[in-house]
Amino acid sequence: MPLTPVEIRHIDLRRAWLRGYRKPGVDALLTEIADSFEQVWRERADLSDRLEELEVEAAKHQELEALLRSTLVSAERAAQDMKEQARRESDLIVQEAHAESRRVTRESAAEKRRLEEDMVKIRAQLRAALESLGEWPGEKETEKENDLSATRPVIEEVTDSGIRKVAG
Repeated sequence: MPLTPVEIRHIDLRRAWLRGYRKPGVDALLTEIADSFEQVWRERADLSDRLEELEVEAAKHQELEALLRSTLVSAERAAQDMKEQARRESDLIVQEAHAESRRVTRESAAEKRRLEEDMVKIRAQLRAALESLGEWPGEKETEKENDLSATRPVIEEVTDSGIRKVAG
């Protein structure tokens, strides 16, 4: 049984008559003290070994934590880069859509102008054709005016409402 410091202090060593303490009692006490200290030294060595193991394990955990932190930072940076790239791509798509819209608008305006010019030409041709109809020889001047006055509303209707009425 290991001794505690308190027990060692309270051990009663009896003195022999004029010769000091009894040798067998002192020897037994020294043996117990030596055994107790040996046990303490072993426990201390075991605890020291365990502390060293725990320090190695803690160092591994710190390395793993550092690796996880750097991985997290890299992942956050990659996510930010991807968001930025997606934003740039969406901006580019919007710019291209605006450019396409402007191109289509310009083309439609040009087509509208071309159609309006064609309509003006067709109106002029219709007027010329109607005027040439009114100039036939042998017609009376009043008949010409009646025919022209009767055809003018039709011409106006045809020219204002578009080419489809002319064909129909």
